[in-house]
Amino acid sequence: MAIRVALLGTGNCGSLALRQLVEDPRFDLTGVWVSSEAKVGTDAGELARLDVTTGIAAVDDMDAIIAAGPDCAVYCAMGDVRLPEAMADIRRLLEAGIDVVGSAPGVLQYPWGVIPGKYIDRVEASARQGDATVFITGVDPGFATDLLPFALAGTCRRISQIRTMEIADYATYDGATVMFDVMGFGSPVAQELGDLPMLYQPGVLGIAWGTAIRQLAAGLGVEVDEIRDSVEQEPAPEDFDVAVGTIKKGTVAAVRFQIEGLVGGDPVIVVEHVTRLRPDLRPDWAQPAQDGGSYRVEITGEPSYVMDVCPTSRHGDHNYAAILAAAGRIVNAIPDVVAAAPGIRSTLDLPLVTGKGTYRPA
Repeated sequence: MAIRVALLGTGNCGSLALRQLVEDPRFDLTGVWVSSEAKVGTDAGELARLDVTTGIAAVDDMDAIIAAGPDCAVYCAMGDVRLPEAMADIRRLLEAGIDVVGSAPGVLQYPWGVIPGKYIDRVEASARQGDATVFITGVDPGFATDLLPFALAGTCRRISQIRTMEIADYATYDGATVMFDVMGFGSPVAQELGDLPMLYQPGVLGIAWGTAIRQLAAGLGVEVDEIRDSVEQEPAPEDFDVAVGTIKKGTVAAVRFQIEGLVGGDPVIVVEHVTRLRPDLRPDWAQPAQDGGSYRVEITGEPSYVMDVCPTSRHGDHNYAAILAAAGRIVNAIPDVVAAAPGIRSTLDLPLVTGKGTYRPA
């Protein structure tokens, strides 16, 4: 019997997750929630950019989504700039007995040691009330910072450091809120700490990627004593255009940031991001393994590894392919999340999601 699933949020990730939910016979779509009034009443097939009519019209009413009785909700609504609202949405779904998989709120990927225990306790209480499960994932933080390094780490005799990297050109990424408000592209280069955008304020990187640091530490069986972060910004040499607008000369056009989990003073777990809006900027920073962007896992140990992951798609560039991978990881986890014990679950808890049910003839 197909799993009854609702989709919440039809942005970059949500629309791709919706496409799979419509096409994949493992799932029966029960409803679509949207935040934009302009999308209300639009058929799910159109929102998924498919040439089909599903008979499921988008609503902006959470009560209607819950009333339809889904087994699971795919939550892809914005969480970066509306964390309290996203947490409240998750709790409401769990209390209604609906399992949740999704891309937000990111702090629920592995919240232990990252956010105060009282917030974790509230989500766990909601999960117990509804006998429901929540699993939040993505790419980075997500499978590139947990699933892939764990797979390699399981072959090592000794490990002294795990480093995961995203190295990408974001010129074609069309999420204006993330690009401008969160990452600060197109803003003046910060001259002092207070000028930095939200993401780079003290402790924020450590929260946003602390889930990856703490989960890797738990998998390795080590205790992280401290998380520290750093950021570098590079100005645009002249005005140029990207998908979300014009980047003015002298404003931020490339960023490199790093989050380190220290064990006994050593950076044992490191997450690094190199994000450019033009490939010629800062050639001294790490370069991707393919044009546009890639992900990298480096393990220093015995044996040591360097693994480059190069997402591609026939329907878009590297940025599209990466978001598609996030959506696939979310949707393909649904059967295991529905079968899992109640509470907050992570990659450490779920069985290996193998892609069962995804085969289609070429």
